[in-house]
Amino acid sequence: MARKTANAKPACQIPVLGMDATSLCNDTRVHLELGLGQNSHTASDMAVFQAFGAALRDRLVERWKHTGEQMAQQGGKRGFYLSLEFLLGRALGNTLLTLGLEEAAASALHHDTRSLAGILEVEPDAGLGNGGLGRLAACFLDSCATLGLPVTGYGIRYAYGMFRQEIRDGYQKEEPDHWLKHGYPWEIKRPERVRRIPFQGHSERLTDACGDYRYRWVDTCDVLAVPYDIPIPGYRNGIVNTLRLWRAAATDVFDFGEFNAGAYPEAVAAKNAAEHISMVLYPNDCSENGKELRLRQQYFLASATLQDILSDWSETHGSDFQDFSASHVFQLNDTHPSIAVAELMRLLIDEHALGWDTAWDITCQTMAYTNHTLLPEALEKWPVRLFRQLLPRILEIIHEINGRFLREAARRHPGDTALLERLSIIEEGPEPMVRMAHLAVVGSFSVNGVAELHTSLLCSELFRDFCRLWPERFNNKTNGVTPRRWLQWANPGMCALVSSRIGEGWKHDLGQMEKLREAASDRQFLQAWGSVRAENRQRLIQLVQAQTGIRFLQEGIMDVQVKRIHEYKRQILNALHAVHLYDRIKMGDSASVTPRNILFAGKAAPGYFMAKRIIKFISSIASIINADPDTEGLLRVAFLPDYRVSLMEHICAGTDLSEQISTAGKEASGTGNMKFMMNGALTIGTLDGANIEIRQAVGPDHFFLFGLDAGEVARLRPHYNPRHFIESDPDLQRVLDLVRSGYFNPYEPGIFDPLLDSLLSPHDPWMVLADFGSYKHKQQEVAELWHDQEEWLRKSIFNTAASGFFSSDRTIAEYNAEIWHLSPLVASGSGLG
Repeated sequence: MARKTANAKPACQIPVLGMDATSLCNDTRVHLELGLGQNSHTASDMAVFQAFGAALRDRLVERWKHTGEQMAQQGGKRGFYLSLEFLLGRALGNTLLTLGLEEAAASALHHDTRSLAGILEVEPDAGLGNGGLGRLAACFLDSCATLGLPVTGYGIRYAYGMFRQEIRDGYQKEEPDHWLKHGYPWEIKRPERVRRIPFQGHSERLTDACGDYRYRWVDTCDVLAVPYDIPIPGYRNGIVNTLRLWRAAATDVFDFGEFNAGAYPEAVAAKNAAEHISMVLYPNDCSENGKELRLRQQYFLASATLQDILSDWSETHGSDFQDFSASHVFQLNDTHPSIAVAELMRLLIDEHALGWDTAWDITCQTMAYTNHTLLPEALEKWPVRLFRQLLPRILEIIHEINGRFLREAARRHPGDTALLERLSIIEEGPEPMVRMAHLAVVGSFSVNGVAELHTSLLCSELFRDFCRLWPERFNNKTNGVTPRRWLQWANPGMCALVSSRIGEGWKHDLGQMEKLREAASDRQFLQAWGSVRAENRQRLIQLVQAQTGIRFLQEGIMDVQVKRIHEYKRQILNALHAVHLYDRIKMGDSASVTPRNILFAGKAAPGYFMAKRIIKFISSIASIINADPDTEGLLRVAFLPDYRVSLMEHICAGTDLSEQISTAGKEASGTGNMKFMMNGALTIGTLDGANIEIRQAVGPDHFFLFGLDAGEVARLRPHYNPRHFIESDPDLQRVLDLVRSGYFNPYEPGIFDPLLDSLLSPHDPWMVLADFGSYKHKQQEVAELWHDQEEWLRKSIFNTAASGFFSSDRTIAEYNAEIWHLSPLVASGSGLG
C-alpha cells in the first residue's frame, strides 16, 4: 500500500445529488446554461429536455457507479444479453418513475414555467427495434435491474432506428428516423473500450512453440466498434445496470493520399463503408447488398461484445480460463446473435491459444439461445459463399463445429443419413447455406421457447431431431412485460385506483394483483373502474383524431389491433370483419350493430409487398366507411401511422377489446396481448402463443376464443379449400364480392387482387377464411356483452387481476433460477449508502 505523504491531498468527494425539486431545477439550469450555452428563459423545449435529461443522468450515474462497485465486491457470475434489437422508447418518464421523482420533476420544471407533459413529448423514441422482440429485450433489462441481477445488455447504436411511417393516399411511405439528431442525454461514450472487428481477408496456419497448429486471420478490412453506455435503472432499489450499444467507425478517418490527389469521395469511402454497419436498423435484406450488411451487423455485434467481455476477464485472470464458464452466461435473443458461438471459439482458440476441446466446453457451458419464431423464413440462413467472402475464418470454425457434431450424431445413429442432413449446420444444395438456428442449438446448453405452445412446437416440429438428441436442453420461458412502463406509467389513473383497494405491494410484486378479484363484485369499485376506463378511452379518441383527423365514437367499443403488419398476424381478417359490419349497415341491419371503433396500427417491412398492401386495404375501407353517412354513430375505422412505444403507452390504457388473431401455431408468444390484458382489455383471440396462458389465467369465461387450434390447422392444411367456407357462409360471400367489385378502390382497379388471390388460394398458409365464420360469431358475442357494461367491467377487472404471471419480473426470475444462476445484488434504496 502506498504511504501517505504530508502533502497528499484528500480524495475528491463527489457530492450526493439532491432529489428534491429545487436541486433538479438548479442542476437543469447549470446544464442548460453552461453545458448547452442557452438562456433558461428562451431555450426550446428540446434544449430543456436535453438539460433536464442530463441532470437526471447525473443521478443515475451516482447509482450506476455504486452498482459497479457492488458487483466488483460481490464477484460471482454475470449475465450478458445479446440482442440486435432494443426497442427502448422514451427514457425520461421511465427514469422519473424508477427514481420516484415524478412530483419533484413536475415542480422543478414548473419553476421555469415549463410543463412536464410538454417536455416528455419532445423526447424521441429510441426506436432500435422492429417490434415485439426488441421491446421484450428492453422489458427484460428493466426486470434484471429491478431484481438486482448483474446483467449487461449488448446491442447496436443505429443512427437511424425503425423508419418513421407516413401514410399517403393509403400507402405506407418510409421516412428516415434520425432519432439522434438532437443528441441523446442518457448515453456516455466509452472511447477507451473501442474494439477492432475483422472482415474479409484469409486465414493462415501456423505452428506454435509446442508444435501445435494455430490459425491467424490476416489481411482483413477492419472496422472499429465504439461503445456507448446507457444506464438501466431498477425500480426504486438503487441498482443501475448497463446497456452497451456499439457504433461502427473506420480505422482511419480518410485516405490522405486520395484527398491530396483531389479524389475526395474516394478519400472517405472506407469511413462511409464502415459506418454503414451501424447506420440503419435491419436493412431490407431482399437484395444481396442488404443480406451482406445484415450479416456484417450480426458479426459486428457478436465480435465486439465477446472481445469486450474477454478483455475484462484477461485483465484479471490472464490466460487462465478455467473458471470462465462459471462466471459468465450469454443469452442470445433469437437467431440474430447466434454467430457468437463461432466467434467465441475463434477468440478462445486463435487469440487466447486454448485447445479446441477446452474452448468448446467453455462455449457450450456459457451460451443460451432463445428462439422467437416458428416461421421457417425467419430462421436465418446465409449463403456459404457470403461467409467465405466476409468471414472466412468464422466459416472454417463453423465447418469444424459441424463436422465434429455430425460425427457424434452418426455415432449415436449409425446409417441414418437423412437425420444427419436434417441436423447439419450446413444445408447442402445448389446454394449451400449456413443454418444459424442450428448453430445456436448445437453451441448452447439451453434452448428455450417463449410460450408453452411455442416450446411444444419447437420440440415436436422445428427442432424435433435436436430435442431427441438433447431433451435436457429444451425449456419454456413464457414472455412477460414490465409493469412499470406498461401499467404504472401508461395508466396512472387505474394504478391509483388499484392501490386504493389493495395497497402498494403490487408495484413490487405484480402477483398481488390477484387480490383485485374480490373488487369485481363491489358496485362502487366497478363504477370507479368504469370512470377511469372512460377517461383513458377519451384520451385515445383524442389521440386518434389528432393524428388521423378521424373522430371516433364516444360510446363505441375501442377495438384495437396494433402490432407489426404481417400476414400471419391476420390484420386482413379483422379488416374483413369491418367490411362485414359495414355490409350489415348498408343492408339496413343497423339496429343489430353495436357502435364500434376499429383501430389498426403497425409498420410493414419495407420490402414486404403483401403487408404494405394490407395497410392500403385498411386505409381504403376506412375512407369509404367513415365518409358514409349511414355509419354515423355506428362504425369508425382508422389506421394510426408511425406505431411506436410512446404511442402504445397511450393505446394500451384506452383499449376495450384486444385483437390477438394470428393463425394458431404461428405466433411464438406475443407481448401486446399481455400489455392490453394488464390494462383491463378483454381479448378476442385464437389458441396461439401466450393467448393460451392468458386464457388459462383469466378463465375461459373472460376470453373470447375463436378459430381452429394448432392441431386442427395442421390436419386441415392438406385438404384446405377456402371456397368451401365461402359457399357455406353468405356473409363471407358478400364481403368478398364487395371487395372484388372495386367498391373500396374505384380509382385504383385491381390493387387488391393479390390479397383476394391469397385468400382464395388452397395454399394460403394462414387459412384466413377458415376462421372467418367463427370470428364473426365471436365478435357478435363481444357486441352483445358491451351492452351489459357492469359485466364487461367485471371481466375487465378479472383480466387485470390475472395479469401477475405476465410480468417480465416473473419471466426473468425463471431465466435466472433455471438457466443463468446469478446471485442478486442487494438493493440499497438510494444506492448511495
